[in-house]
Amino acid sequence: MTNKPIFVTQPSLAPLEEFVEILKGVWERGILTHNGPLVQKLEKEICSKLGINNFVAVSNGTIAIQMAIKALELKGEIITTPFTWIATVSAIKWEGCTPVFCDIDPETLNIDPNKIEALITEKTVAIMPVHVFGNPCDVETIEAIAKKYNLKVIYDAAHAIGSVYNAKSVLEYGDISATSLHATKLFNTAEGGACITKDNELHEKLKRIRFFGHNEQKDIIEDGFNGKMTEVHAALGVANMKYYDEVLTDRKQKYLYYRKALSVLDYVHFQKFNIGEPNYSYFPIILDSEERLLKIEKRLNKENIFPRRYFYPSVNTYTHIVEYQECPISEDISKRILCLPLYFSLTSYHINLINEIILMS
Repeated sequence: MTNKPIFVTQPSLAPLEEFVEILKGVWERGILTHNGPLVQKLEKEICSKLGINNFVAVSNGTIAIQMAIKALELKGEIITTPFTWIATVSAIKWEGCTPVFCDIDPETLNIDPNKIEALITEKTVAIMPVHVFGNPCDVETIEAIAKKYNLKVIYDAAHAIGSVYNAKSVLEYGDISATSLHATKLFNTAEGGACITKDNELHEKLKRIRFFGHNEQKDIIEDGFNGKMTEVHAALGVANMKYYDEVLTDRKQKYLYYRKALSVLDYVHFQKFNIGEPNYSYFPIILDSEERLLKIEKRLNKENIFPRRYFYPSVNTYTHIVEYQECPISEDISKRILCLPLYFSLTSYHINLINEIILMS
């Protein structure tokens, strides 16, 4: 048994002294929010690192999705995936839209683009796929469907910083991508999120929505709200940015290490990467049965190791929140998928221990 509990993830953090050094400037300036200099610095550094043009930092990833819906002025049905975190659906509902669930591809775990068109009605206004565990969606097929039916595309890219398609950031696709900078993500600001768009006018609109609808002259010209990121959160992001490449490389190495060890098992399957390259931010395994999953989970817990059933249950089954819509593949996968611990400070000793427990199950 490990002395300290091993959770599914831990935040990747710069040395504390480097964070504190950046915070000194915040204290000296006395600016804590309202699009402060560190927020602007973080936005520029992320754009430079990812090779994108527009990045609007906000308070969290859920707000980022809501801002995207508001900026595109959507009212109606939004086709999305049931294999996601509840925030995807919560944001849709908070903005007065109705989620319509499209089942997933059992290999990629992303929305199945071949099933989208059958769900389009006169009420459909947008498609909201999720790059599940950072695995890029079939963006070209989704774009073609959206153009055919004159629909908007918002990507829930909560997991997708560092994921690439066609040699560019997957955040560049869709009308807007909404990402998360939460503590559990590959790159984090403790809490945070962002909206990314190639449309410069939409970019300016998102910045206004983030700050109560103010324009640069402080006139209210949008129906906005408070989505601002603070200077303290931005400071952590600036500190962590220095280690972004190292963290990204480390995730891939550990992901491949796990996969090589567990690929000998016929009862373990892995998420398939058909398009582009993911950021390897999570390591999910798909077991042949829920019974085996529960047995493995129990054995790991006994050793003070805590993987996560992520995503479980399938969101379309949250009948207190949504009306049930049958999605058999998502419902089945959600019962058999387990995300194993994967983070920067996780040691090879612990990965070997986890692999050994699963190999014996």
